[in-house]
Amino acid sequence: MAKADRLAQTDIRRTELEAEYLATLTAALETCASGKWGLFGHRPDKQNIAKFEPLIEELDELAFAIDKMRDQLDLAPFTLHSEFIASRGLASPSAVGEPKQAKAWLERLAARAAD
Repeated sequence: MAKADRLAQTDIRRTELEAEYLATLTAALETCASGKWGLFGHRPDKQNIAKFEPLIEELDELAFAIDKMRDQLDLAPFTLHSEFIASRGLASPSAVGEPKQAKAWLERLAARAAD
């Protein structure tokens, strides 16, 4: 019975961390959507990218902890973080700007929450 209790506690903590991850990402996306560049690292502007570096590190740490718990619980990996990280990096001149990309991400997260 103790193992079942530990797994239940792990699942509760996983749910809390996923909510924290989502709240942190959403706040960053809202900041970016309001016009602050750097979250996605589209421009080679080291100062703007550096402003978001602590946030990216926090998201990395949360995602690592979440994936570790999901592995213990035999759940599928936490894909939201890998999808977000994949969307970062230098973009072509014809790519949509970071604020528009952030708005698209916010819409995507809202649609995901509605499901």
